[in-house]
Amino acid sequence: MSESSGTPHRRRRPVRRALVAAFSALGLAAAAVASADAAAPPPPSGWTQVFVDDFNGPANTGVNTANWQYATGHGYPGGPGNWGTGEIENMTSSTNNVSLDGNGNLRITPRRDAAGNWTSGRIETVRGDFQPPAGGKLRVQARIQMPNVTGAAARGYWPAFWMLGTPYRGNWWNWPSVGELDIMENVQGLNTVWSTMHCGTSPGGPCNETSGIGGSRACPGATCQAGFHTYALEWDRSTSPEQIRFYVDDINYHTVRSNQVDATTWNNATNHGYFIILNVAMGGGFVDAFGGGPDGATVPGHSMVVDYVQVLSSGGGPTTPPPTGNRDAYSTIQAESHDSQSGTFVEATSDSGGGQNIGAIANGDWALYKGVNFGSTAATQFVARVASGAGAGVSGLVEVRLDSRSNAPIGSFALANTGGWQSWRTVPANIGAVTGTHDVYLTFTSGQPADFVNVNWFHFGR
Repeated sequence: MSESSGTPHRRRRPVRRALVAAFSALGLAAAAVASADAAAPPPPSGWTQVFVDDFNGPANTGVNTANWQYATGHGYPGGPGNWGTGEIENMTSSTNNVSLDGNGNLRITPRRDAAGNWTSGRIETVRGDFQPPAGGKLRVQARIQMPNVTGAAARGYWPAFWMLGTPYRGNWWNWPSVGELDIMENVQGLNTVWSTMHCGTSPGGPCNETSGIGGSRACPGATCQAGFHTYALEWDRSTSPEQIRFYVDDINYHTVRSNQVDATTWNNATNHGYFIILNVAMGGGFVDAFGGGPDGATVPGHSMVVDYVQVLSSGGGPTTPPPTGNRDAYSTIQAESHDSQSGTFVEATSDSGGGQNIGAIANGDWALYKGVNFGSTAATQFVARVASGAGAGVSGLVEVRLDSRSNAPIGSFALANTGGWQSWRTVPANIGAVTGTHDVYLTFTSGQPADFVNVNWFHFGR
């Protein structure tokens, strides 16, 4: 099967089994064969919960669309076909494929119609800002029972719990450089969990694409199919080198360290937020590596059952949660308080008052701030606190757009080097008159690919 560069293939070939490391000291995982519905555990001391969904709700209803969005069809609009992996199913938002079971679980269920066509489900977090704070840690975990089907009946099944770098959204062709973190993958009903980091270039490159940097092991206790297990990732910026560790039931069986690849590759894969994905594919490159499918022996209707998904943050200040209610356009809006973004990352700022700024901003990057209330008297000015350490000849525009990134800017200002990435300057710009409440996008446009601006805060004026 041909492979498309810029596509999240995930691994196409089997990876070697990783050695089992020591149990995590956190003790966050539930027992493998506990009850089918267990509440997400409370954060341990020193950790903050920044996202959780326990999938509580009436049976045969859809997911909470404040937390999740459906990815449907055979690929993203304008992106590679068959999700870039060769899988064959049509992803839908139907409760036949994605539904709550009324007992505190999500079920993603592949189905086959009389003509032999497969459907299944794929959901993604609305938020795309999951990353550890500077000097801190991020833990992403879910308690899952893989589809309880094995042998010939499982041919073609490919359940997964994973994350993609948010710059992939809206581009669809920049994989694997933007990074992919596969927390749990399984094929063919095997009693094996695989985890992988994808990065660099494809094919080959520093991350051995399209296989990636991967590890695997058998599920402890009950098999992956027969019981619930907690699959987790810890992204640790408190260590040197930086580490991304993968766990099943708190057993650390695979670790990727930043010094395994060159600095540019690591930075490109980790200098931004991620979004979380749950899906069950049918067929594809990873399946082909273990015998192929689905075929006539495959039995549809076996669900991946998800008890909860939880994200925790530790150290360096917690990951900023999405704001609630309207924002006041005329009060300071911290840049790192975005509802979603692409291409940026959060770091500590040396600007007066401390806190954080967003950085690594280049052409095409953006940040969204929902529900900004301008009131009934029009705003006519935009003011931002910015800094730049861009090289000679590198500059760009900081733009304001309302309600859609495709709308024309209502105002902008140009910025070049200010003396350093923490040399802050307050820059005003005139904007077209604005009243009412709007979603505000900061967009960044430059004639060069290099980073050209950091943003600490902004507000509007009359």
